[in-house]
Amino acid sequence: MGKKKIAQKSEVVATEEAAKIPKKTEASAKARIEKGKIYVQASYNNTMITVTDDKGNVVTWLSAGSLGLSGPKKSTPFAAAKVAEAISEKIQKTGPFNVEILVRGVGGGRDSAVRTFAAKGFNISSIKDVTPIPHNGPRPPKVRRV
Repeated sequence: MGKKKIAQKSEVVATEEAAKIPKKTEASAKARIEKGKIYVQASYNNTMITVTDDKGNVVTWLSAGSLGLSGPKKSTPFAAAKVAEAISEKIQKTGPFNVEILVRGVGGGRDSAVRTFAAKGFNISSIKDVTPIPHNGPRPPKVRRV
C-alpha cells in the first residue's frame, strides 16, 4: 500500500484555525426557555411526557418505563405522577415555565400528570385533549361464510 503521508502544519496556521472555531458558552447551551408545551401521552401500556419549546424543538422527554417501572405499573396514575415530577426536576433551571399541556390517550395517568405539573408551580395557560377520534374508520371486513 505504501507509506502514509502526514500533513505537517506550522504552529501559526494551527492557532489561526483554532481561533476561527466558535466556542460554545454555557449560557448559549443552557438558555432559559419561557414558553413551551408539555405533551402527555397516556396509553394503556405506558405514560410518556415530552417537553418542547414554543417552536416545537424537544427539550426533554421521559417515560414510566425509563424510570424503571415495568409491566402494568407503567400505566398507573402513580407512575404518571412520578414521571411528571422527574420531568419538572429536569427542566427546573432551563424552563419552560409558562406551558400549554396537550393530553393524548385514554390511560389512567392523564389527570395525575396534569395535577402534578400544577402542584410543581408551572403557569398552565391551557389544557387540551388531543386524543385522536376515529371518524367511521375504514371499511369493515366482509362477513365470514362458514
